[in-house]
Amino acid sequence: MVGLNKMMVIGNLGTDPEMRYTPNGSAVTSFRMATTRGYTSQDGERHQDTEWFTIVAWNQLAELCNQYLAKGRKAYVEGRLHSRSWEGQNGKTGFVNEIVADRIIFLDRQQGGQAAESGGEPGQEPGGTVEADDLPF
Repeated sequence: MVGLNKMMVIGNLGTDPEMRYTPNGSAVTSFRMATTRGYTSQDGERHQDTEWFTIVAWNQLAELCNQYLAKGRKAYVEGRLHSRSWEGQNGKTGFVNEIVADRIIFLDRQQGGQAAESGGEPGQEPGGTVEADDLPF
């Protein structure tokens, strides 16, 4: 039987990327990303729901994320959902769902008009800028 584990998210970073290295020297970067969905309820009132995701990137992709991304930047992330648990110092079990990124496209421009991109097709142009009103936080 064939399985599929694919996540695609477009949103804004809610935290600056944090890069670290594993004991064997592999780079790993993680950050939080928010997506917001707007809708109108039956009584005509506008609402917004925000979902938060933890994104993890490895090796060269991790280094690019650390170099080009920052809180508030808009990005497209494609990867797989990974669940993990651990036992904390207090003896309680922690649990987290993360998106392990295979591809990240930086959707807005850096300061100074420089476009940045990771993954995707060569020559693909990232789109517009993010206005303050577009940020989900």
